[in-house]
Amino acid sequence: MVRQRKSVNTVHAKDVVIVYLDTKRHFLVQATKNVKFSTDLGMIELNDIIGKPYGYVGETHLGKSFYCLRPSHADIMFKAKRSTTVVYPKDLGLIILETAIGPGSRVIDIGTGSGVMALVLARLVAPDGMVFTYERRKEFIETARQNIERAGCVKQVTFHHCDAVEKGFTEKDVDAVFIDVPEPWAVVPNACKTLKGGHHLASWSPNIEQVKRTVESLEEHQFTRIKVSSVVEQEMLVRQQGVRPRERGITHTAYLVRANKIETPNTKL
Repeated sequence: MVRQRKSVNTVHAKDVVIVYLDTKRHFLVQATKNVKFSTDLGMIELNDIIGKPYGYVGETHLGKSFYCLRPSHADIMFKAKRSTTVVYPKDLGLIILETAIGPGSRVIDIGTGSGVMALVLARLVAPDGMVFTYERRKEFIETARQNIERAGCVKQVTFHHCDAVEKGFTEKDVDAVFIDVPEPWAVVPNACKTLKGGHHLASWSPNIEQVKRTVESLEEHQFTRIKVSSVVEQEMLVRQQGVRPRERGITHTAYLVRANKIETPNTKL
């Protein structure tokens, strides 16, 4: 018997979608049978979007149009339940592009927090890759697991409740290491042991003092091509009366540190 594959452009039960009414009203919802979703512009029967294509235009019970859209990685990030700060899309985009990860990659995420970084990485390495995420605080892991399960990515994530500085990593020969903890320099020695030669490490820190110590640690532990940057995003207002930058932008959020591991004659095989 031939099993039919799900249409990738059709909303199925339990899929996470964006219900978009306008710029101020857009919601990340899970398509669930026999559930009504309430907004100030009317009620939406979630039954109505199941089986519909992405891009479907429906109406609330008050006659207001809504649009059923496929969520971006950024939508998933910002609509997730958060107990900690998260990496901004402007920073995450650069970090991801400056690694070589993709479907099938095995990566380590240090500082699980709300699980947003692990969630995005899981979507990128699916269906055959794996994200190994490390967190010291057990309550953060529970929140992260809920967010990742809701996004349908939990099969691609392995959770470790331990201190990566003290205990190190269970995995070897991973394709990338991502660090989001207050003391990234302390993680570098263990990251060096678990990362493949030539592959990528990335960390982000809000303060330049953290960056200085991280760079010094990278220089001491077999890393080269060390780069530090900060990304600024400026949204534009496009209107009939004129086009100009929005008054408020997303300026400094974090310093991004990237580096590649090298192999030396003294490297243990």
